[in-house]
Amino acid sequence: MAWPNVFQRGSLLSQFSHHHVVVFLLTFFSYSLLHASRKTFSNVKVSISEQWTPSAFNTSVELPVEIWSSNHLFPSAEKATLFLGTLDTIFLFSYAVGLFISGIVGDRLNLRWVLSFGMCSSALVFVFGALTEWLRFYNKWLYCCLWIVNGLLQSTGWPCVVAVMGNWFGKAGRGVVFGLWSACASVGNILGACLASSVLQYGYEYAFLVTASVQFAGGIVIFFGLLVSPEEIGLSGIEAEENFEEDSHRPLINGGENEDEYEPNYSIQDDSSVAQVKAISFYQACCLPGVIPYSLAYACLKLVNYSFFFWLPFYLSNNFGWKEAEADKLSIWYDVGGIIGGTLQGFISDVLQKRAPVLALSLLLAVGSLIGYSRSPNDKSINALLMTVTGFFIGGPSNMISSAISADLGRQELIQRSSEALATVTGIVDGSGSIGAAVGQYLVSLIRDKLGWMWVFYFFILMTSCTIVFISPLIVREIFSLVLRRQAHILRE
Repeated sequence: MAWPNVFQRGSLLSQFSHHHVVVFLLTFFSYSLLHASRKTFSNVKVSISEQWTPSAFNTSVELPVEIWSSNHLFPSAEKATLFLGTLDTIFLFSYAVGLFISGIVGDRLNLRWVLSFGMCSSALVFVFGALTEWLRFYNKWLYCCLWIVNGLLQSTGWPCVVAVMGNWFGKAGRGVVFGLWSACASVGNILGACLASSVLQYGYEYAFLVTASVQFAGGIVIFFGLLVSPEEIGLSGIEAEENFEEDSHRPLINGGENEDEYEPNYSIQDDSSVAQVKAISFYQACCLPGVIPYSLAYACLKLVNYSFFFWLPFYLSNNFGWKEAEADKLSIWYDVGGIIGGTLQGFISDVLQKRAPVLALSLLLAVGSLIGYSRSPNDKSINALLMTVTGFFIGGPSNMISSAISADLGRQELIQRSSEALATVTGIVDGSGSIGAAVGQYLVSLIRDKLGWMWVFYFFILMTSCTIVFISPLIVREIFSLVLRRQAHILRE
């Protein structure tokens, strides 16, 4: 198979300036910080559960029983765990709603302003959460309200950073570039786990405070340092530079007949020097080829991926009896697998110039990895190895759908005349995924409480299989297109 021109003679790297590097790093670490704050909550669930139940304070010298009885939230750790699952569900529902809104807003306002506002405001919510512990004020309705607001604010992150990356990095090599860049969520998980475990001995509220402080500082840096498109500094868009490279312009989504059509620049954000282009409507974005199938598939896949994200440290501590700090550090290996999987699978999809077949193979292997991990023995080394493999085959496809494939969907030739589309499409795909993840988090806590952890893994296998079903029409179409192009290449030779 002939390799695409983008991988020959270093042509990919030659297209990038120091501005591209800065944008890559700023968007990478901005979303890493948002994910770090979410990971902190999942990493301190055991501490929160103990703090909210009588057993935590009945033996405490700080508060007598009668004072604690007026403040406690739940009669048992099981009830506290179920409420924590409810908070995850509340967060993800509000996050999903916010994604649909943020995508539309991001295509109409300056992406830098929206992203910076979301980061700083979300950090303040976590600070407020720490204050409730210091004031010994426990209220379920307050926690629910805080997590609704936090979900809405955090939803500004992903559509904005994907749109900015789409403005700077074109279709050429998008799979490997976005595959590497989409590791930002996994790096954020690792960062959040490390920050949480380093201060958890002082109380879970300090874990909130540390990650919130770092996130707020990151929001300030984004506001003053991020360039949302090359046009802001007078550079031409990346798609214009690739206009004469035929292979870099073959759609990786629709496999249509007009595969060599030129794709224009878009998402021009700044002010008077550049003309604004009308943004695509929400309904038009939903009607684009591939958007609905990938949205449904991502709803199932993100359910599984986020269940590991929210529940893995708790599962390790609860199922194997390992210390919470040790479980936090061990859970990092799932994210390591996701980083490697997203990058390698993105590279392979660039070589094949097709995404869906790569996704399908990875998801089929993910079913086997889930079966293997569900039967992991009480050994940390073996568990870490199986966890890494599971992250490779689940986290990798999840990263590819939410980043490279979303960028492909937002730059189809059907919307050549609407440059402001990528944030809206990204919001639809990721918002649909978050709805599935929101339902899943409550179901995970419910299934675990009624049937046990093994049935949770059976549930994950079912959802992974549903993901394959939803993208199966796209798989058939892309394989057929790939075969036709291969035959045409043989005939030309």
